[in-house]
Amino acid sequence: MSYSTDPRAARSREAILVAARRLLADEGPAAVTHQRLAQRAGVGRATVYRHWPRPDQLLLDVMAGADLPLFKEPATPVRPWLHRQLRQLADELLPPAVAGLSLTLMQSAIWDPEIARRRDESNKVISERIQAAIRAAVDSGELETGVDPADLPAMLVGPVVYRTAMQRAEVSDDLVDRLLDGVGTWRG
Repeated sequence: MSYSTDPRAARSREAILVAARRLLADEGPAAVTHQRLAQRAGVGRATVYRHWPRPDQLLLDVMAGADLPLFKEPATPVRPWLHRQLRQLADELLPPAVAGLSLTLMQSAIWDPEIARRRDESNKVISERIQAAIRAAVDSGELETGVDPADLPAMLVGPVVYRTAMQRAEVSDDLVDRLLDGVGTWRG
């Protein structure tokens, strides 16, 4: 990744990141490609490649400056809210480009400490948000659970990632319901 001190390089890098964050927010991760960014930022595709030779590097930098959109601000009742969040995650992970990138990032984190650090930060945010939602459901009497809070993200998000990225299949609403049923007894 290029971090030149040349002011023109810094401007083009920032323009690309701004364009990428807009694409990510408007169209999801699959839209964040070198070609789309070059068009949106008004730079040549070679410029995008100069800053980010690999797509995983590009998406990591884009995501580093963007707030994770999923599992924010739980709504009550919690179960339908969680269902919508898991459904959105599944839909965003299904396109081949996103599934491939997700697997590439997971693999890259094994050898690249910076990618591992960013993965760990994202995992922490997702875990905290899911745990807060489950706590809200328990506190309101909507859910009775004995599941260790540390296991919740793996129980809910893990199967969605496996189905979309590894099996290359859609996640059905029935599967989402079964995942939610696995965390405890829901009332209401």
